[in-house]
Amino acid sequence: MILQRSRMRVVLVPLAAVTAALMALFALPAATASTSQVQKTSQEAQRMASGPSLARETITKNNRGKITSVVRGEFGMDGVVRGYFKPDRFFVKKGETYADGVLHAKLVRGNGNVIGHVKRQITIPVKSAKNPQTQAVCDVLHLVLGPLDLDLLGLEVHLDKVVLDIVARSGAGKLLGNLLCAVTGLLDGNQLQLANILNRILAILRV
Repeated sequence: MILQRSRMRVVLVPLAAVTAALMALFALPAATASTSQVQKTSQEAQRMASGPSLARETITKNNRGKITSVVRGEFGMDGVVRGYFKPDRFFVKKGETYADGVLHAKLVRGNGNVIGHVKRQITIPVKSAKNPQTQAVCDVLHLVLGPLDLDLLGLEVHLDKVVLDIVARSGAGKLLGNLLCAVTGLLDGNQLQLANILNRILAILRV
């Protein structure tokens, strides 16, 4: 009888260890799935907040060239503003060049929830105008506007920058290309001349 009890103890110990190991093994997938689900939710929120709306919008286009735009801004702790800006005109005020036009924007919270869409007439300063290419040919003008603070949908929004890329087509866009060359370097010079040239560029691309 004593021998049998001893044997039962020897058997019971390994069974307990195996049982614990099996319980841990079956518990792992649930924990892993939970962590994976959290990561997936976070990634989905980021994708919704900064996904397709970051794509540049073509705001005007003809056989001479086109203008594309993208807007980047933020609000609150982790909200983002995405959209585009369509300029109507450029003008000079107190020695600085401004763009007046319509902002089309979407406000998205950090969790991916869209608060709403906005269409608002705004005036925003011209920050820089550069030819991003290294060669002498000026068929692209990278125009950066901003920054700008404003109230949208009852929220304090900060627009980090508004980008306008003006692209001249080769051949048909020769006149436009010459104007783009003329703009480069004018930001620190004759502001009235800069505004006039930018308005001529808008007129050419609206024809």
